[in-house]
Amino acid sequence: MRDLDYLKLLAAEYESESAAQSELLRLSAALHLPKGTELFLSDVHGEDEAFTHLINNASGIIDEKIMKALPELPQEERQELASLIAYPHEQLLRLEDDAGESAWDRLLRRLVAVARETAAKYSAAQLRAALPARHGAVLEELIACQDRENRSGYLRGIIGAAIRTGEAPQLVRSLCALIKRLAVARLHLVGDVFDRGPHADIILDALMSHHSVDLQWGNHDLLWMGAAAGSPACVACAVRNVIQYDNLDMLENGYGINLLPLALFADRAYAGDEAEAFSPREVSGALYLPRDTRLYARMHKAIAVILFKLEGQLVRRRPEYRMEDRDLLSRVDWEKHTLDGKPLKDVYFPTIDPKDPLELTDGEYALIGQLVDAFRRSEKLQQHIRFFYRAGGMYLRFNGNLLYHGCVPLDRDGQFLAMEFDGTRYAGRELFDYCDRMARLGYFAPENSAERKKGRDFLWFLWCGRNAPSYGRSHMATFERLLLDDESTWAEPRNPYYDHYGEEPFARQVLEIFGCDKPWSRIINGHVPVRAKKGEDPRKAGGRLIVIDGGFCRAYQKSTGTAGYTMFFSSHGIRIAAHEPFTSRAEAIGGNLNVRSHSLLIENLPERLLVRDTDEGEAIARKIDDLGELAAAYREGRIRQSGAGVV
Repeated sequence: MRDLDYLKLLAAEYESESAAQSELLRLSAALHLPKGTELFLSDVHGEDEAFTHLINNASGIIDEKIMKALPELPQEERQELASLIAYPHEQLLRLEDDAGESAWDRLLRRLVAVARETAAKYSAAQLRAALPARHGAVLEELIACQDRENRSGYLRGIIGAAIRTGEAPQLVRSLCALIKRLAVARLHLVGDVFDRGPHADIILDALMSHHSVDLQWGNHDLLWMGAAAGSPACVACAVRNVIQYDNLDMLENGYGINLLPLALFADRAYAGDEAEAFSPREVSGALYLPRDTRLYARMHKAIAVILFKLEGQLVRRRPEYRMEDRDLLSRVDWEKHTLDGKPLKDVYFPTIDPKDPLELTDGEYALIGQLVDAFRRSEKLQQHIRFFYRAGGMYLRFNGNLLYHGCVPLDRDGQFLAMEFDGTRYAGRELFDYCDRMARLGYFAPENSAERKKGRDFLWFLWCGRNAPSYGRSHMATFERLLLDDESTWAEPRNPYYDHYGEEPFARQVLEIFGCDKPWSRIINGHVPVRAKKGEDPRKAGGRLIVIDGGFCRAYQKSTGTAGYTMFFSSHGIRIAAHEPFTSRAEAIGGNLNVRSHSLLIENLPERLLVRDTDEGEAIARKIDDLGELAAAYREGRIRQSGAGVV
């Protein structure tokens, strides 16, 4: 029996037995609909054009809907229709001047057919909720109206009226928006929106407007979360990454963070310095290239030196991280300019005091203070980071699957690694939960509190800390890669997790400790790119673990041989698609091109999954029980039925 006070609260929404029974029947029917299609992406790393294209065509799902709805349509016309759905505004500009009534009629009928096919999994209430504000009622009629004897005239009438009144282009846009909205029921992004690519900010704008999305925090995301929270080390590292990959456009124009103070400081402190070791990377196809590479190199050097000082201070401040060896400035022999006997590629460091190498100069202190303040005052960045906290977490259990970005840390014996913080040891799922709590404290704990400061430092630890679940390596060799020629020092040894994640018993053990026990349960993992070029398969552990980081980022594609993976979990089963490199948005629009993909089957389910088999179905079942109790309370007189209220 439900608590009577709870039932009275429910009665405020359903004021009579008939209202409760009606909703109970509607929900009971909804349990028998097919589950919606889930789309999984990972490690998009700021590649906004490729991301937008995959979202616009639902990573190929819309192509499949077109083929099912219009099987006789020639391939070239299918491509044109898919391109129109993906980019309606741009394609209509090319079409409107030349299109006659017959062309508009044909186009609208095709779009209606695709919309019907895409809407087939949804209840009438779900469809109504998805309809755009403009043309909502008309679209509902068009989708419900089958082109048969009794209704063909009605269909012709709606389409004809749209053409005669000049509303056809807007109706096309509305249909395209609806198709894209219905093609993917849930979008999962398994970490690393930020860094490397040009515009993570554009990707986040799109994610914030998506109807159903979740994020698992990648270490690059946690770095920016720490920067937005005011961590000086995270701010310095985020700025360094932006300069290294020539992404100043995002920082300055996207987030309004002015780097002029850094440029002025670098030009003054490192005047005349070529700083060749700090030259920005050349990324093929980069849209924003430096005009003065020497200035960029000096800016990179200035912020890198500040970063190394701040990181040294941080690991001294937090001995529990066990990263004292990463206080690299204190290990340098400043007379010989060597680290562990290996010569530095650059010997000009006017802001480093050999007697106290971690001490910031007055100019460095003022500069990092300005940058921290700019990050905290960036309204758009703060909106994006609050979205990360609202929609994200260290891991997610969803419809039986387990999603996380990095790894479940193991020790050398292959056991779950126990890490001690505040006198308590955490391993496995408990470690993930602790990391999640600390990441939230770093942003939301009271300003200047000990919890805020500890959580803010912990966000840096989650970015690059030894065996952090979001990072999964022993250390990040930024210093070595910049300043040592000896490539043997560049290695970033991976956690033993990566020696075992191909073993099915281990994957099943991880699923068990996280409470994922469905027959189809899988681990969806990002972070470490799959090198398909060398024959590596994204399917691990007998298909129980799937790595979907395949090189979405342009900087990785030479080594991976692909442009990333996406995974689909529909009512019929699970599969992944390996994508070939995306060229440009302009080429995709002009040539009606989609990203070419190759599908790999994970599992065809023996029986089609229904809503009742999902997390949503479990919630619906609980509400059905509640409504049954409410209806009984009405019948028994424990709650009075009245449109005027509940007594």
